[in-house]
Amino acid sequence: MAGLMGYRELHRTVKLRLGVGFCQRFMDIMLVPLMVIHFSGLYGPALAGLMTLGTAVVAIGGTLAGGHLADVHGRRPILLLGELGGVLCFAGLALVNSPLGGSGVLTYVLYLGAAGCAAIALPAGEAMIADVSTPENRTTVYTLKYWSINVAFMLGSLTGGFLYTGFFFHLLLAGVAVNLGIFLVTWLAVGETAPSGTAGGLGAMLTGYVSVARDQIFLRLVLAALLVRAIEVQISTYIAVRLSSDFTPQPLLDAGPWHLTVDGVNTLGILRAVNTALVVCLGLFAARLFGRLTEERRLVVGIALFTAGYVVWAVSGDVWVLIGAAVVVTVGELMNAPVKQTLLANLVPASDRTKYMAAYGLAIRLGLVVGSVCVSLGSVLPSWGMAALYVVFGATAVQLYRSLFRELRHRTPELEGARSGD
Repeated sequence: MAGLMGYRELHRTVKLRLGVGFCQRFMDIMLVPLMVIHFSGLYGPALAGLMTLGTAVVAIGGTLAGGHLADVHGRRPILLLGELGGVLCFAGLALVNSPLGGSGVLTYVLYLGAAGCAAIALPAGEAMIADVSTPENRTTVYTLKYWSINVAFMLGSLTGGFLYTGFFFHLLLAGVAVNLGIFLVTWLAVGETAPSGTAGGLGAMLTGYVSVARDQIFLRLVLAALLVRAIEVQISTYIAVRLSSDFTPQPLLDAGPWHLTVDGVNTLGILRAVNTALVVCLGLFAARLFGRLTEERRLVVGIALFTAGYVVWAVSGDVWVLIGAAVVVTVGELMNAPVKQTLLANLVPASDRTKYMAAYGLAIRLGLVVGSVCVSLGSVLPSWGMAALYVVFGATAVQLYRSLFRELRHRTPELEGARSGD
């Protein structure tokens, strides 16, 4: 297995961060939807929605602050700060939701704190992986990261769904244990990876992010990633609405005594399951499957396949055609997702890496906004019109990424040498 062979050769810090990332993603997927359900039960869906929005705002602020602080003080101190804060907040969450009694207000305040602490640590953790990986192995690193996140998604969803009722307190205790383990790993086993620090202070932070916003190459990278993300979220927005409202129930299986009819909601779940299962099964073989392609071709072909699958999802009403498109989408994802992360790591300056990582992460969140707009747009456009919009998004992203690869090829000889093997 090419992925496992590549894993053994990676820097120790990369291995630890991949393991930590798996645990964090597992806890997020397991607990975040359950917290929304918990608040909805306490305060109603409308107020729970506003509370979730407040959590997102705190996460944005924490990400921006964490990106700047990690460039000033180093990755490790900011990781330790965020991870220790996560331990304390989860301990508080477990305490106020213990059998001894509970408080909805304190639960929300502590949940905000946990979200803020995680956001502060996130850019430092992302930058640390880029710091200690090399241009030659970054695609392997991000392929493993992408695979592990999907495994965590699958396991976290199942665990949270089965254990929420009657075990909420125990899940929070598990959150304490996992966060404490993560903190101890960073404290005992992870060293500093950052280059020399930059100027501190609020003014320096604002100046730094203004500089990031003026970086035309980075803006192209962000726009391309945003367009791909805008297509990706359609399965949770427009396509989900279309399948739930316009899909005609039909037999999925009709063989002898076996009969299974599915509606649109069932089909949506099947498409998600097929996508996740294929990523988990094939993710570690991605290097072997696509190793003969250059990274530029792998990215371009991957986005083209990914977009084509979503076009089919936007217009088809046949369950087996939709499942076939899920396979195409997954292959496209496996081809392009790791290369996008590699390109990001290769293009941003090391001295301000966490600022760039933070800005990139926040900008990609705008893809969710585009996805929400597409729900409204889909109410007035026919399905083929939405499919055409996906083609425009995908084609534009391909052209932007191709221009970025041209930029890499025209960099200074030192940088060109640094990316040899990409």
